[in-house]
Amino acid sequence: MPLKNKKKKKIKSSKNRSSLTRLASITTNTLSNAYSKYKKNVEKKKIKEIKLKKLEEKNEILKEQKELKILKEKLQKENNKLNLKDKELKIKEESIKTENKRLIKKDEDLGQIDKDLRVKEKELKLKGEEQNRKELDLRVREEEQKNKELKERRKKEKFLKEIRDQEELKKEIENIKLKEWEEKFDQEQKLKLQEELIKEQKFKEREFAKKEIDNNQDSEVTTSALEDFKIDKTSQN
Repeated sequence: MPLKNKKKKKIKSSKNRSSLTRLASITTNTLSNAYSKYKKNVEKKKIKEIKLKKLEEKNEILKEQKELKILKEKLQKENNKLNLKDKELKIKEESIKTENKRLIKKDEDLGQIDKDLRVKEKELKLKGEEQNRKELDLRVREEEQKNKELKERRKKEKFLKEIRDQEELKKEIENIKLKEWEEKFDQEQKLKLQEELIKEQKFKEREFAKKEIDNNQDSEVTTSALEDFKIDKTSQN
């Protein structure tokens, strides 16, 4: 029993040693592997950190490059603006120079125009004075012509008046003559009429006397009738 137990113990202890050895071996290997893994992980982490750092640096560089590009673009735009402003200023300067030249030329032209105007004014003044003299002479001549025409018109009117007066006088004389002739004619007609009436009256008297005689009427009645008839004749004359 004790031997078996001893054997068992020996076997058990040997097993234990073997297990310990194996465990130690496993532990050593595990530790070695773990250290190796840890080391690898540390290396990976360092590499990753380095990569990240490089990536960050790269991103930072890209960001800076982008900002630099934007800044360059801004500077280029500002430079373009400045160049454009310079061009505009040059154009304005040229325009100002051109305008100054134009103004100088205009001033010169205005000066020449002013001189020409003064000359024209003098010429116009002389022409005006000459025109005034001509107008004065013309008015004098017109006045003389008017006076002459007035005299001639008055002379003509006087002559025409004399002619009209003569004609009126002639007409008046003719009218008087005509009137006298008419009166004379009327008088002659009246005389003729009276003569005819007298003749007729005498004829009537003779006829009446004949009738009275033929009818053997009273002589007194006949004489009275004749006297009455003569009285009527006298009153008619």
